[in-house]
Amino acid sequence: MGPTSANSSPARFVFLQSEAAKARLLSALASPNVEKTRTAPVTMIVAWDTEFYERLPQLFPHADMRAYFVGNQPLIDETAFRNGTLRGGYCVLAARAVGLDCGPMSGFDPAKVNAEFFPDGKWKANFLCNLGYGDRSKLFPRNPRLEFDEACRVL
Repeated sequence: MGPTSANSSPARFVFLQSEAAKARLLSALASPNVEKTRTAPVTMIVAWDTEFYERLPQLFPHADMRAYFVGNQPLIDETAFRNGTLRGGYCVLAARAVGLDCGPMSGFDPAKVNAEFFPDGKWKANFLCNLGYGDRSKLFPRNPRLEFDEACRVL
């Protein structure tokens, strides 16, 4: 597992495999994402836990990191979202490393996903990712990437 700040590990993952589970998601999707999600073997909801800091005594036992977060909602949200996104990215890389095709997407209504899958409000949807083995004839070729000097500065 890749690192997160203070080993906070705020990402939470929900894997939708059954037709019934995916049907609960479809109304929250932007129209271009409906069919590919319906036909994907698995759709992963990458979420972040708004109470991740409660697990810090277990995950970072050598310092009281929990105390930094208690009562500081902006820090909780920023840390959970950033490090949850990082963990989600690690998951995509791991899936690709074992040969799966991955279709990460943000074309969805997070409020609808949260209401349907996380009604207690403790987890919040970050992004979705379809997982499986794509039909090579329907997969897009890799798009261009920026050159190093277009995306980076060395000071």
